[in-house]
Amino acid sequence: MSSPSQHPPVLVVGAGPTGLAAACTLLQNGVPCRVVERRAGVAEEPKALILWSGALEVLRRLGVDREVVGRSLPLESASYFSAGRRIGGVRFGGLRDTAFPGPVCLPQPGTEQALYDRLLSLGGSVEWSTRVHSAEPVPDGVRVTLGPEDGSGAPEEAVVPWAVAADGSRSTVRESLGVAFEGDTYDRVFLLADGVVSGPAPAREAQYHLTPDGVLVVVPLPGGGHRVFFDVAPDGETAPPDDALIARLLAERGPAGLRVDTVWWRSRFRVHARVAREFRRGRVLIAGDAAHLHSPAGGQGLNTGIQDGYDLAWKLAAVLRGAPEGLLDSYPLERRPTARAVVRSADQQTRTWMARSPLARLARDTLMRTLSASGLLEKRLVPQLAQISPELPAGPAVTAAPAGWRARDAVGGALPGRRIGDTPLTPVRGTGARTLHAYLASGRHVLLVGGGPAERVREAAAALRERVPDDVDVLLLAAAGSGSEPEGAHDVARTTGGARGGTGWAVHVRPDAVVSAVAPLDAHWRPEAFLGVLPLPGAERSLR
Repeated sequence: MSSPSQHPPVLVVGAGPTGLAAACTLLQNGVPCRVVERRAGVAEEPKALILWSGALEVLRRLGVDREVVGRSLPLESASYFSAGRRIGGVRFGGLRDTAFPGPVCLPQPGTEQALYDRLLSLGGSVEWSTRVHSAEPVPDGVRVTLGPEDGSGAPEEAVVPWAVAADGSRSTVRESLGVAFEGDTYDRVFLLADGVVSGPAPAREAQYHLTPDGVLVVVPLPGGGHRVFFDVAPDGETAPPDDALIARLLAERGPAGLRVDTVWWRSRFRVHARVAREFRRGRVLIAGDAAHLHSPAGGQGLNTGIQDGYDLAWKLAAVLRGAPEGLLDSYPLERRPTARAVVRSADQQTRTWMARSPLARLARDTLMRTLSASGLLEKRLVPQLAQISPELPAGPAVTAAPAGWRARDAVGGALPGRRIGDTPLTPVRGTGARTLHAYLASGRHVLLVGGGPAERVREAAAALRERVPDDVDVLLLAAAGSGSEPEGAHDVARTTGGARGGTGWAVHVRPDAVVSAVAPLDAHWRPEAFLGVLPLPGAERSLR
């Protein structure tokens, strides 16, 4: 049996989007990891389709956004129909403060392949056809038993320092630990078919046709074709839907003339609404479908999982490089409420689809018309689905703002626990970024300093630069038109956004663009005290 000292610091179980996002993040932060996956290769089944802004921002930090977006189909809107009439809709593409103002459609293998290629470029690999049979916490890590998926050969037993359970809804790791997977299963069966659709099929719009017998969802696919999605009563069948059933359901629920000419993938499955009771058990972090399952309404599963993987990995990397282990308590503190909210939202949407009684349908249709006409449906629903507006509690990764702090005085309206806003930049030294979010897209920890007298700000930036590792960026934000170039080893840009603030300010932005702490550069300012509350890695750049 191998010991923790003989094994990379982290074992990632599962090479789907969640596990790959975690592994790439670890490697980008200098932390080696071992990745195992029971499948023989990158997924071939299209499964999830939609990528929203929050997940796309993670993919940008991992360096794969251009490839993913380049292969995707941008979605422009969603429309809802009842009794053949449009009762509401939302437009996409209007989100502010993000490089990805609307969702895109790309079958899951495309996202997985991009992340896998990135993993390889970072020096990582995946041990395909390898299954974890059991996992057990031990004082110095996690004891795992793993071996070939086909059962050949002797199993390997190892104690690993840390493990990430990203092994899907039937997670062996979660079940081995005895972590409850709480929730329910819908009393409907869901059918999917991808293929060539003719007739009045939307080109860049998702459509929801709500009928007394069930829903029909039609989503366009990149490169041509559409996905059609139905719910039906359980009938004992387990095989994917055949052409005759698909044709009948389309005729019953869709607009006249809509038909599927060719089907290249089809599936029948049950849908669950479940959340793991714990997202962390000792040195095991549970993420993605292993941690939460929900209806496909809104296309949230893939997105939530990618953000899980990124969140746990940047925090774990910081801990492995010297941050207090308590930082990892923020993973369940922040991500489990997010997962619960996503599950609840998807459940509400699904039950809205499946309203059956005439009175319930009338109430739903009336509400949808009202909310859509007023713009409230778009205003409320789209940011919720995009997952870019967190409000995170104070804890190991967020420090409450000091008394009297005014967010409007600092760049981006900086407030702990919230994503920092964007602002234009004029590069001076060390960066070519033209906006703050472009600067943050590297996925590194960033310390922002500005807003006060030039000498005070320069001294603060220099003091921070001297005390943090090279891969923690320090950006001095000087006011536009403030004169000569500030000296120092830190990066410098000029901005008109939040450049004033009395004595000045220091802001820490986490790798996920969330503000973790703020401080005025007043008489009480001490760089050591400020840095002491931040979730930063230590001075060692790499564990290799």
